[in-house]
Amino acid sequence: MIALAQSMTGDHPARPVLVASNDPQAGGLAKARSMGIETAAVDHRPFKGDRAAFEAALLEPILAAQPDILCLAGFMRVLTPAFVQRFEGRMLNIHPSLLPKYPGLHTHRRAIEAGDAEAGCTVHEVTAVLDDGPILGQSRVPVLTDDTPDTLAQRVLAEEHKLYPACLREFAAR
Repeated sequence: MIALAQSMTGDHPARPVLVASNDPQAGGLAKARSMGIETAAVDHRPFKGDRAAFEAALLEPILAAQPDILCLAGFMRVLTPAFVQRFEGRMLNIHPSLLPKYPGLHTHRRAIEAGDAEAGCTVHEVTAVLDDGPILGQSRVPVLTDDTPDTLAQRVLAEEHKLYPACLREFAAR
């Protein structure tokens, strides 16, 4: 989120209008506020599995901010098809694997266990199918023989911070 927000200056065709989280204690909220970006937090826990009700509450600050594009970054909630459809063609996500390999969780461990020579990250459009939308860009890193999920994750994260802003810039310029 920080890399995205910091990239949206100068001649960038987009500007951040809201950082929203499902965790009121998320560190990114304070960072966004310090950058002058409006924030909102809708705690998913009181909704106890009622995703539609949670998403209805989440929609309020999003719609009030009137974003042209939604960028998911570390948002670890599965969104319903109805929510995704509302923003179809305008919602991006970054995933820490070379999709279509390893959708979902534990991507770095899965790449290491599979003996992959490389791993990486993917920026894609969000669709109703988890981690399955059109790919906008990928960045690759080697999987080293002494890698752990944590060491691999650190190298992939460094690439995410470059790839996502670049893909957003290109997407917003369309």
